[in-house]
Amino acid sequence: MSYKDKMLFGAAYYDEYQPISRLDDDIKMMKDAHLNVIRVGEGSWSHWEPEDGKFTLDWLQPVLDKANENGIHAIIGVPTFAIPQWLVRKYPEVAAVDEHGNRRFFGSREEHSLSDPVFKYYSRRVITKIVERYKDHPAVIGWQLHNEPGLLIDYSPDVFEGFKDYLRNKYKTVENLNKQWGLVYWSHEISTWDDLWKPEGNAQPQYDIEWRRYQSHLTDNLLGWQSDLIKSIAPQEQFITVNYDQGRDALDEARSSKHLDIASSDIYYHMQDGMKSPHPDKPQSWFTHGPWQIAEKADRTYSLKQQPFYVAETDGGPIGGAGDNYPAYDGQWQQAGWQMVSRGAEMIEYWHWQQLHYGTETYWGGILPHDRKPGRVYQEIAKLGKQFADAGDQVVNLKPDEDIAMLYSIKSRWGLSFEPYHAQGAEMDPHKTRNPQAYDHMFNAFYAGAYLAGKQVHIIHDSQIYDDEADKILIQPADFVKKHPMLMVVADYISSDKFVNWMKEYVEKGGKLVIGPRTTYADDLARIRLDTKPAGLSDIADTNYQEFSNLRREVPVTGSKGFKVAEGAKAIEWIDCLRTNNDSEVVANYDDLFFKNFPMMTKQSVGEGELTVIGAVPNQELAKSIFEYLLPDNSWNFTNEHVTQSSAINKNGDHLHFIFNWSWDPTTVELPVECQKLNDSTPLQKVQLGAWDVVVLKEHKD
Repeated sequence: MSYKDKMLFGAAYYDEYQPISRLDDDIKMMKDAHLNVIRVGEGSWSHWEPEDGKFTLDWLQPVLDKANENGIHAIIGVPTFAIPQWLVRKYPEVAAVDEHGNRRFFGSREEHSLSDPVFKYYSRRVITKIVERYKDHPAVIGWQLHNEPGLLIDYSPDVFEGFKDYLRNKYKTVENLNKQWGLVYWSHEISTWDDLWKPEGNAQPQYDIEWRRYQSHLTDNLLGWQSDLIKSIAPQEQFITVNYDQGRDALDEARSSKHLDIASSDIYYHMQDGMKSPHPDKPQSWFTHGPWQIAEKADRTYSLKQQPFYVAETDGGPIGGAGDNYPAYDGQWQQAGWQMVSRGAEMIEYWHWQQLHYGTETYWGGILPHDRKPGRVYQEIAKLGKQFADAGDQVVNLKPDEDIAMLYSIKSRWGLSFEPYHAQGAEMDPHKTRNPQAYDHMFNAFYAGAYLAGKQVHIIHDSQIYDDEADKILIQPADFVKKHPMLMVVADYISSDKFVNWMKEYVEKGGKLVIGPRTTYADDLARIRLDTKPAGLSDIADTNYQEFSNLRREVPVTGSKGFKVAEGAKAIEWIDCLRTNNDSEVVANYDDLFFKNFPMMTKQSVGEGELTVIGAVPNQELAKSIFEYLLPDNSWNFTNEHVTQSSAINKNGDHLHFIFNWSWDPTTVELPVECQKLNDSTPLQKVQLGAWDVVVLKEHKD
């Protein structure tokens, strides 16, 4: 059976990291747990090339041979994210520079400049050696570029000079740059390109958005030349991927995914009560919490190429440091795995097989603990491996269902990072407040509501609709309406004029457009539009606004016109002070002495379509209520608040349903249609779910 006809299930495996090799035992345990893929090699440049020009390439051969003997595939990662010390010692100029002008010290990872010619020369050499050595090994099915690219903004002198060239080629003259950026403000006009101030001192949003674009180009260029190099050597059937950590500072994952055959991402999540629904614990760290964020990360990965994807890294055990250990409850590994699969994942790969005995990530959990003996974690993951093996090709090549499309905008993520609508401590220094999480915070506030209302979201990037760099519409509004009849656009702070016009035509051609706060406020250079807001849409929107307000308290919301508001529904953080005339239907209001003068949500007909305007960032209860109103079919929305469902169509045309119980309380749920288990033809009208349980069903066929 081809690897394409089954779920790939495995772990990152680093025999070279182990104090004593246990290759035979490890591979046997993997096979017994139904693991069928390993990722190898990406963190070990110093092992591949211990000295300049001295290569030791044969150490991986026994690992690949043993894997192949046991039917286990391999993905080889190229090691360019962690350079060896000898390279830094001989060529200190490869070190990246931080925002304070200091060279980054060696001792972590990706502390080097991705565009430095010395780094690129040595990277090409080591990649070529590795690919030529292992391209014909029967275990190898694919190659991973770099590792979690775009980690840091690079302030190196050569990068700054490249940025000036980028601006000179784009704007042609300093006079044009002065005008487009409005540099008369605070006497920032420049008379030569060398007058451009360095980014570490910048406070101008127009500068910042172009700086972020340029940084993403550097990462894009890295992935592009690595992909081209490998494809020029490796067999055509071997795929190219990279494990994105989406949202990195120097990354536009949607654009750079064009260099990949298949998109991959790293999806880490908070375990234990961090997986409760609907009210999870919130971690004090960067990783996600709540089952909807696992789904959202998966949906975003699917969106990169609008096709099934790989999860290159996910929780082998508790994720964090020495003081942050929360291993999953029994059942939670299966829940997380099936949640990702239900949204189109065709590989689940854990980081990592064996917990480390030294190094920065000593306490980053693995499938095997420090004593290297199989225990509870191994047994739990083996259960999931057997489930995948039993399911076979029924759960690959899935097309997730869609109730509503949501637009994702990386440039708006950058824009709201620099000019956030909400940030802690903003009152203290409002002109210098930055919040890299602002965009995702609002996007996730709405996404969580859809998930909890039982609605399935299809994410599409603005750059997949309109390519602003090529100045080209990629999909016409009328065609988009046929595939995506309802589109939600929230926090789309930075958008081009052509894309705003596209949204207008989408509504007029029959689309149902739902817009939320901060949408269309600024153009592609983060310049505030002159129109009454929502800018560019105010000529078709009977609802508009001039004022907006941050919130120091949550504001209760009341519904009308058939909008049933859940108990505890409130606006949080931000309100657009909407005003409307008689052409719009007011759907919801604020229960507040001041904000009662402004509707929270309105709806109106436009051409053949419908425009809904939402004026607030919602809490969880309000967001859920919004989606229950927008999409009133509740057939797969269970009364038990701990139970959720995802669904997809497989390549055989079977409609699959993945039902989850995110709690300790066993329950029985009634099914709206007759179903059966994957390998059992017995019709079911209800299913039992244990604590932290998941059941995979397909609709019954007579």
